[in-house]
Order: sequence, then C-alpha cells, then structure tokens
Amino acid sequence: MILAVARTHLARLRRDRAGFTLAFVVPVVFFSVFALVFGGTRGGTRRIPLVIVDEDGSANSRRFVEALRREKGLRVIAARVETGAGKETPYDRSSAERAVRDGEAPVALVLPRGFGSRPVRLGGPDDAPKPILFADTADPVAPPLVTGLLQKVAMTALPDVLAETGIDQMGRWGAPLTDEQRRRLEEGLGRLRERAPSGGSEAAGSGLVPVEVRDVLGETKKNPGSSLLAAGLGVMFLLFSAAGAGGALIEEAESGTLDRILATQVTMTKLLLGKLLYLSSVAVLQLLVMFVWGEIFFGVELHRHLGGFFVITVVTAFACSAFGLVLAAASKTRMQLVALSNLLILIMSALGGSMVPRYLLSEKIQKLGLVTLNAWAIDGFLKVFWREEPVWRLWPQVLVLAVAGAVLFGIARRLAARWDVA
Repeated sequence: MILAVARTHLARLRRDRAGFTLAFVVPVVFFSVFALVFGGTRGGTRRIPLVIVDEDGSANSRRFVEALRREKGLRVIAARVETGAGKETPYDRSSAERAVRDGEAPVALVLPRGFGSRPVRLGGPDDAPKPILFADTADPVAPPLVTGLLQKVAMTALPDVLAETGIDQMGRWGAPLTDEQRRRLEEGLGRLRERAPSGGSEAAGSGLVPVEVRDVLGETKKNPGSSLLAAGLGVMFLLFSAAGAGGALIEEAESGTLDRILATQVTMTKLLLGKLLYLSSVAVLQLLVMFVWGEIFFGVELHRHLGGFFVITVVTAFACSAFGLVLAAASKTRMQLVALSNLLILIMSALGGSMVPRYLLSEKIQKLGLVTLNAWAIDGFLKVFWREEPVWRLWPQVLVLAVAGAVLFGIARRLAARWDVA
C-alpha cells in the first residue's frame, strides 16, 4: 500500500508540468544562472575601470601609470572620447572627478605634481604630495581594492625607488654612509632600474603609497544604502505582485467570467488596458509606501527627490505590470503561472541587481543584465537618490522602460488572442 501511494503521487507529478518544473527545472536553471554570475570569472575579480590623471609627468609617475595599465585587476582610462567629434581628450582633475560623479567610472586617481620625487613612503616627514582617489562609494568594493592594488604596484613596479627610499631613511636615522657604500648602493639601484617590472602577484605592505580618498557623492547623504536597497527589492517585488495579480485573468477564464465580460461592449484590448492601469496604480502605491517607510525609519531622503522618484516609479510600474500581463497571458493554469513567474523573475532579479549588486558582477554579466527591467529601474533610482541628477537626465531609463512596457503589452495582447470572442 505504501508503494502504491508513492507510485500514485509520482504519476501525478509526471502529469503536472508546473509541479515538475518547480521541482526539477527551476532549481537547475537558477543554479546555472548563479554559477554563471559568480563562477564565470574562474575565481578572478572583475576589472575595475580606473580613470587616471598624471599631473606630475615625471619618469617615476609614468612608470607607475604603465604598471597600473599592466595590472590585470584594472582597466585604466586616461582619455575620454568627445561626443560627435570622435577624438580622445585626456582627463584632467576636474573632468576625472566629474566622470566619477556621473557614474562613468567608480574611481579616479590623480597623481599630483611632485609625486614622482617620492612615490613611496617609509616613514619620515610626510610633506610630499599624496595621490588623490576620487571614489563613488555606491560601489564599496572598488575604492579599497584599488587602494590595495596601488600598494602592490608600488612594490613590484618601483623596486629601485623603494630601495632608494630605504637608503635615505637609513642615512637619516642611522649612521651616515661612506662614499664607497653609496657607490655600491647606486650600482645596485641601477641594476634594479634596468629590470623590466613583471607586475608579479605578491602583495605589498600597506602604506607605501598613502592615498587621500575623497567620496565625491556619499559624504552628504544620511543613509545612502537604504535607498538603493529599497529600489532593488522594490522592483523585484513589483514583478512578483504584477505576476500574481495578473493571474486573475486566468481565474476569470477558468470560471467563465471572461466570456461574459467579452460578450459585452468590453473588448480584450480594453480589458487588458484596464488591468494594466490597475496594476500600475497599485505598483506606484507599493513603491511609494516602501520609500515613505524608508524615509521615516531609515533615512531615505524621499522628500528631496519627489520629482525624479515619481517619474522613474511610474515607468517602472508600467513596465512591470505589462510583464505581469505577459506571464498571465502565456500561462494556461495558475500553477503554470507560478512556475514561469518564479523562474523568470528570480533570474531577472539576479542578473539585474535586485538580489546581487551589479558592481560585484563581471563586465559581461553586467551587460547581460541590461536585458532586464530591474537593471534599468535600479539605474534610474540610483541617478535620483545617489547622483541627485535632474529629472531630464533620466531619459535613457525612462525611454527604455516605457518602450519595454509598450512592447510587453503588445505581446500580452497577442497571447491573449485565444480568449477573443469570435
């Protein structure tokens, strides 16, 4: 009897495609996505874009910049391409800071005049100019990682400078060197300079290159992480809510209510538009409640960004609601809707930044994430609450989400044609 019961349930599972998908297909696909996201780099780190400005222009500063170019963890950017002109213009201090502020790169390094005279420090008076690292702490990984790589490069690319600094400190704090000792040390330093730096993997000790880190965006914000968290989670739950509410279309079809509605003056297009308006309104209220709660208890500065918030919220709600209608129109049963929505929404959230911040992902995965609604919506909220950009600067995100919503609604209408009354 026990085996008979087990066989009965197994046969039922085989016939239930939605249940079978939830049990076996969704876990495998979702595992594959996360393996792609986190395992695609084979244990390596993503290459961090680093804008660099060499104001010093000395031999040592040029060697330092070249060593940074060879560093596998960095993608050094020394010039920007002028829009329309097609020519490259080297960055200066102000344009490098603006590049970080505008989100073109998470960090920018400025090597000030005088840096080459003493690029590394081993104690002594700290009167030499320090490199300046402009940082966007919306990506909390890049600034400390770049700071650490600067120490490594100083050790591996400037060994002669490091040794010379040590000799100077030894002469300053110890016994003076004889002429013969200095001659032999200079010969050794010459041999060090002749070596081609390999950019080896050994790590240098901290503090060789003291860096002045300047947070160009986050210093004046109360709790910047809360707004980014609210945006990421808010978009993901909008997708789930829209998919669940769109399931009412399936229930109406199964109960016969849909046939009675379409028998009146209401067409399928008008019915879907009405559902889209309802879902979008609820979605706007959901995000508003979340951000109001965030302002009251977690320091989200909603009152300072109401214009940008409502613009990006409306188009996000529209696109997510249209996506929910597509899922409902594509599913034949409520169980199919659950399986399909769980699979697609979780994948979109993983790639688009709702579950895992996109700055942790490789460049290829970040580009792949741009096919999701999550990525564009989160980028829009990032511009509003983090970069504090004017509303007109939201046009790329608004355009993509609006077009995506219109296309998705068109797909939903086409899929719902099977319910049209002849």
